[in-house]
Amino acid sequence: MQIWNIIDTGIGSTDWNMAVDEALLYTFSEDDRPILRVYGWHKSLSFGRYSKPHENLDMNRLSVQKTPYARRPTGGGILIHDGDISYSIIIPRKILKNFGIKESYHYLCQFLIKFYEKLELKAEFASDLNLNIQSSDICLAGHEAYDIIINGKKMGGNAQRYTKYTLLQHGTIPIHFDKKYFEPLFLKDSGLQYAASLRELGVTAQYKDSIHLLIESFSETFHARLSVSQLNPFQQEYAQNLLNNKYKQENWNINGKEAVESK
Repeated sequence: MQIWNIIDTGIGSTDWNMAVDEALLYTFSEDDRPILRVYGWHKSLSFGRYSKPHENLDMNRLSVQKTPYARRPTGGGILIHDGDISYSIIIPRKILKNFGIKESYHYLCQFLIKFYEKLELKAEFASDLNLNIQSSDICLAGHEAYDIIINGKKMGGNAQRYTKYTLLQHGTIPIHFDKKYFEPLFLKDSGLQYAASLRELGVTAQYKDSIHLLIESFSETFHARLSVSQLNPFQQEYAQNLLNNKYKQENWNINGKEAVESK
């Protein structure tokens, strides 16, 4: 049974959440224990690494509503966050050396399938349902092979970032959406009509209970023993520098241009 460090950073701001994920990715050494991070969001948007928010969002309305946003270090499209639970997995790439990208998603997302099963929901991958696979700059409006589908609707999203030796995968489990709040922000199809949340599916579990069930599902799926941990001083400092010099900077969040060089 492999030992993983689990870090619960609670509900945080969009820019801080992404700064921590990138800090964990770049401070990870090949011989470190793999990491599972769990966290939540305030109402906000995140943009994929190559997203074009000006082409898809009403930026004036975004400003008027004072909706926070940040660009993720990973790919994928524009994603809404409201009552989400998110996870991040940080592992050495060598663990998945025999997997292609699609296979790695399929493998790492298995614990999400188990999580939904524990909630008595039938969750399947889009590729297993013969759905039309097409990318979109708006996350919920597209389907990737590894997207999780329940009752014909998409559940959150997952994305990856690779360095030479390390893989970060993170993703969301939507507990609820405020659709009336988010829908007017989009200039194009928001995808909200094709998306589901746990509340819409009749699941009433609270945030903390859902976190506990997610961790349990992860441990069972990967036969992992989880050791409770927290950000160490180096990770904290690295995340704070990223927050100040990158994730609070419009040049990154809007234009996708880094204010600081990543390793």
